[in-house]
Amino acid sequence: MELRVGWVGFHIEGLCAFENLLNNGTRFQAFITLDEDSISKRSAGTRKYKVLCENYNIPYYEIKNINDDSTFELLKKLSLDLIIVIGWSQILGFRVLNSAQIGCVGAHASLLPHNRGSAPVNWAIIKGEILGGNSLIWLDEGVDTGKVIGQIPIPINNYSTCKSIYDEVAQINYILLDRLLKDLEHKKLLESEVNNLDEGILPRRRPSDGAIDWSKSSCDIYNFIRGITKPYPGAFSFIEGKKWTIWSCALLPTIDIQKHRYIIGPVISPIDEACGLMVSCGSGSIVLLEIESEDGEIFKGRDLAELNWKGKEWNYE
Repeated sequence: MELRVGWVGFHIEGLCAFENLLNNGTRFQAFITLDEDSISKRSAGTRKYKVLCENYNIPYYEIKNINDDSTFELLKKLSLDLIIVIGWSQILGFRVLNSAQIGCVGAHASLLPHNRGSAPVNWAIIKGEILGGNSLIWLDEGVDTGKVIGQIPIPINNYSTCKSIYDEVAQINYILLDRLLKDLEHKKLLESEVNNLDEGILPRRRPSDGAIDWSKSSCDIYNFIRGITKPYPGAFSFIEGKKWTIWSCALLPTIDIQKHRYIIGPVISPIDEACGLMVSCGSGSIVLLEIESEDGEIFKGRDLAELNWKGKEWNYE
C-alpha cells in the first residue's frame, strides 16, 4: 500500500529534496506552506514549491500557523501516514504531531544534539566551528529533541558561507528522506537514537542582530559576515550615518598596523589589485569585496576600491 505523505515547508533548504523526490516518483498528498503575508516576514522563503506542485498536480495549501484549528482540520481530512517538515519555523503541537499515522519527521542542519535551536548553520560559521552536519529526526513537542533517524557530517572550511553549507544540507535532506521513505515502503522502521540534550538551545537570529562589532578580531568579523550573507539579511554597518550591508569580504593575514593600532573600524586604503577596501578591526584587517547601499546600489570590484573612503570609520549608526 502506498504511503500517504504530506510536506510542510517554505524555506529553500527543502527545495532540492522535494524536487528530487518528485522526480524519482514519490507522490505527495499535500503541500502545506505559509501564506503570502507570513512568508514575506521570513528569510530564505521561496514560492518555487508552488510551481512544482502545479507541475505535479499536488494540492497546495497556504496557512498562517501549523497549530491553528483550521490547519488541524485540514490534516485530519488528509489522513496522512507521514508528514515531512523541512525548513519550518513553528514548533508542531501535540495534536498536529499525532495527526499522521506513522509520525512527523524533520531535518535540522547540525549534528544533533549540538546546535539545537535556530539558525544552526549561521551560528556554526559565526562561532568558527569546523564541522557541521544534518540530522533527520522524529519530531516531538520539544526543540530538536526527537529521536535521531540518521546524520551526515559536513566539513566547514575557511571559505564556506551559509549558502554553501545550506546547499550541502539540501542534498543531504534528499539522501536521508529517500532512505527513510524506501524503508517505510518496505515496512522497515529505521533504528533511531535518543538525543542527549545536555547542550543549550541556539537563540533566534533577527535582521537587527547583523550589526558588525569592529572591535572584534578580523577572524571573528570575517566569520560573522560569511555566516549571515545571502540569502539572509546580511551583516551591516554605518559610514557617516548611512547604512551599508556587507555581503562579502576577504580575511587578511594578521598584521600589526602601527598607525591604526588604537583606532577601530577605519577604512585604511583601497586595494586596487584586490578590488576592495581594507578595514582595520580590533586585531587584524579584512578586505570588503561587496557592499550594498540602503537604496540597493551594489559596489564591488574596482567601483568599490575607488570609493573615496580612506580614513572614514565604520560604526553602529
